[in-house]
Order: sequence, then structure tokens, then C-alpha cells
Amino acid sequence: MINFNGSLFSEDKEVLTHANRGLKYGDALFETLRCVNGTLFFWEDHYFRLMASMRMLRMEIPMEFTLEFLEEEIKKNIRENNLENRAARVRLTVFRKEGGLYLPESNDVSYIIETSLLDSPFYIIGENEYEVELFKDYYVNKDLLSTLKTTNTILNVVASVYAKENRYANCLLVNTDKQVVEAINGNLFLVKGNTIKTPPLGDGCLNGIIRKKLMEIIETTEEFQMVEESISPFELQKADELFITNSIVGIQPISKYRKKDFSNTVAKKLVGKLNAKARMAS
Repeated sequence: MINFNGSLFSEDKEVLTHANRGLKYGDALFETLRCVNGTLFFWEDHYFRLMASMRMLRMEIPMEFTLEFLEEEIKKNIRENNLENRAARVRLTVFRKEGGLYLPESNDVSYIIETSLLDSPFYIIGENEYEVELFKDYYVNKDLLSTLKTTNTILNVVASVYAKENRYANCLLVNTDKQVVEAINGNLFLVKGNTIKTPPLGDGCLNGIIRKKLMEIIETTEEFQMVEESISPFELQKADELFITNSIVGIQPISKYRKKDFSNTVAKKLVGKLNAKARMAS
């Protein structure tokens, strides 16, 4: 079942039309998050990021779009799909209502909520091989729009096709200054000694929720120093570890980039802290 503007429909029901602005113009935002046993991980952070993003895109925020309202709409879908005692992936998409060309007829919005089953209730570190490569056909722009989670993700789509064609697990994206910004589906962290680095938002990376939470965790440790700083492609093979973060996987270690194999020692140390923070925030 999916939740479209508060009404539940079966997944095979066609609820969107050819005039949908998300389809026609990428005029939409989305949040993807974990729900475990009916509890939404880092829900407040996702909610406030969505509200800030809607304001930036000049979407009209409905009066009923409170933290509590959207949480209940998500949980309604969770219950309807019998996932209240399971681990679930949630996607909340908000799009401007139909009408207009580039200029919309209205700034009012609709929303759709989708849920699906996840294998594990916890963030876990897999031991599978995970090789990446740089994707340099197209570049991420260094602007605020690049930091938003919009449905205008054609660069990520093309990079995903490139990765599959060349048998890579993922690709790292670079910006117009040729700095490494992020992965196709998450933020990038680089470990060198006791320093952990991630690109700043000014480089055009996604303003990720797990990025934010992991930075908070690292900053409270005495073992590591957290640095927001641009990452050059030349630094990648000199790193001790590389890993990707997002709200579904948590932390995904990179095992290989070109001729360099990486460990996952730091990633393993951090994933337990991330799970603890998720439980505390829920």
C-alpha cells in the first residue's frame, strides 16, 4: 500500500498522472529514512530538512504539515503494510501540484509515502567487496540546490548505469572544481591516521542526515579529529579508509579504489555508536 495525500492505495494503483510536476520537471523533494518497530530514525532531522528544502524551492507548506501529522501519515502506511514490528524503508516524496510549464500554476503540494521491508533493524558493516571509481562524465554544481534531496538526480542515474556497465559497486562524484564530493547514493568520509574528513556543503554535497549525525559522533570522541574539507582525487589512494553514509545503509565501507585496498576498522568502530545514537534519538 502507498499513502497519497492521506488516502491509502494498492501499489499497482495508478495515482499520478502525466501532468505530475515531479515527472515533468523534477519539481519534487524526498526523504528516505528507516523505521524500526514503528519508530522513525532521526525523524526530527528529516522533517526539518524537508521543511527547509521546501522553503528554498518556494513550495507552499500546508498548515497541517506538522512533525506529528507527517509522522502519523508514515506510521499509517507502516501499519497498513504490516511493518510495525519490522525494519522498514520509508520514502516520503513531496511535489508541487499539477499545472503550468516551468512556472507552476500553484505552489501547493501533494505527497506520497512508500514503505518496504529491510533485512536488518540495525546498521551493520558487511564484509563484501565494494569497489568504486570516479565518475567524471558530468559534474556536481557547487551551489545550494545540489545539497537538497530532490528528484532531479539524472547525474546519479547516469553514474549508476556507468557503475553497472563497468562492474563497480558505486561511483564517486566530482564537482566543477574537480574535487570529490560524494558517492552516487550517499556522503563520503575519508580516514587518514586519526583524522576523518568529509567534504563541506559548499562543495555541493548532499546535506545528509547520517553525515550530520556521524560528524557529531566523531567530534565527541578523543580518538579522532573531524574535519570538513575538500577532498582531492589524489588523496583517495593515500587514505587508510573510505566509507559512504546514508540513512538506509548507515555506513558502507569502500574496499577498493583503483589499486588501493582499504580496511574497515574505523567504520566498524563508528557503526555501533551510530546505532546507539539512532536508538537514543528515537
